[in-house]
Parts: sequence; structure tokens; C-alpha cells
Amino acid sequence: MSTVSSELPEAGVEGERRLQAVLFDMDGTLIESEHLWGEAEAELVAELGGVWTAEDHRVNVGNAAEPVGRYIIELTGADHLTPRQVADMLYARFLAKLEGGAEVRPGAGELVSSLSRAGVPLVLVTSTERALVETAISGIGLDAFVDSVAGDEVDANKPHPDPYLRAARRLGVAPERCVAVEDSVVGVASAADAGCVTVAVPNHVEIPPRAGVVFRDSLVGVDLDWLESLVADR
Repeated sequence: MSTVSSELPEAGVEGERRLQAVLFDMDGTLIESEHLWGEAEAELVAELGGVWTAEDHRVNVGNAAEPVGRYIIELTGADHLTPRQVADMLYARFLAKLEGGAEVRPGAGELVSSLSRAGVPLVLVTSTERALVETAISGIGLDAFVDSVAGDEVDANKPHPDPYLRAARRLGVAPERCVAVEDSVVGVASAADAGCVTVAVPNHVEIPPRAGVVFRDSLVGVDLDWLESLVADR
């Protein structure tokens, strides 16, 4: 991990950038990995004697591993296991599926590359734990980001605002001058409650409308000028 201090200029100065950073969720936003999580969950639940449905997956999209572990224990009655043990079993299955690489979401690689070239600080803010992050994001490269906040490095995970507040604090920037990009209900809640300008790109789940949240069908066509305009409009 790296931590940087942003020295971007204050808003209101002609020609200066109001946008201080872009904060990206990972699973389902930058990489097409939610189906891999779904497969890993279904396999583990079957091993524990249960059945994992599309609805079970939907309500867990964006959640950290231990809350999913608790959900699986309640679903299967496998109370001889702890949520941490179930999370570790789930992570092992997910990691095995990542060996073939995770597909990058449409427009995601191009957007990250263009923002990085423009000198915009980028931070990965994910519920996935640190041990899996570098492998999961390999299609884009962790080195494209000046910092990353993983799910096991926060006091409270999404939907709590702590992950995004922590990312902004470590950069030394104001959350309201950051754009956060998310694909899930819990992720959007985390980013918006932290005060970030939030772009929702629904993928596997429907995200209800929310004041101040901008919706896109994909990241194709998103560029620095548009992101800057979101912060300027606020």
C-alpha cells in the first residue's frame, strides 16, 4: 500500500481542478468478478448441505466475507464453523477461480488509464480482503492506484462510510471533492454517506435512486471532464 498527500488546488480558481481523487470499488465495478463469487458461494453452500439461490447472491453483493460467512452459516445450519472459517473457505474457492483472470468491465481499463495519465489520484476501495486484491485486479494492475483500502483494513466495512472516509483521509483530501464509483447498494450507501460524489453503475443488482447519486449504464465514455463537472456542479 502507498499513502500520498494531495496538493491539488482549491476549487474556484480558473483552470484549476476541483476533482481531488477518484475512488473505485473493485468487484463488479472494475472487474467482472461477481459471477465468480456466486459460483464460489454456491459450491461452498452445497458442500455444507444447502442450496444457494440467485436471491441469496443478490442480497450479499458488495458485502465483506465475514458477513457473507454468517449468512451462509444461518442458511445451512453449519454452526460448527465460525464466520471467519467460512470466509476463508469462500476465499480459497474464489482465489482458485481467479487463476484464469477476471475480465475487466467495459470502459474500466480505459478510464483508469486516462485518469492516471492525467495525474488524478486513484484509490481502490474494496470489501475484498488484502490477500486477494492484487490477484483480483491484475487485469488493470494495482500500480495504477496511489493507494488501496481493503476490507480487512477498516473498522467497519461497506455499507458503513468508513472505507471511503479512510481513503479520503489517507490522501488528505475532502470526500466531497472525490468521485466514488460503485456497482452495489451497500457500496453506494458507503460512498454517498461518506460525502463523496457517487457514480452508480449497476451490474448484477438494481440500485434504488438516491439524491446526489448519478447513474450510468457503464463506464464507457466516462472521462475526466465529466467527472470534474460532477464535483463542480456540487
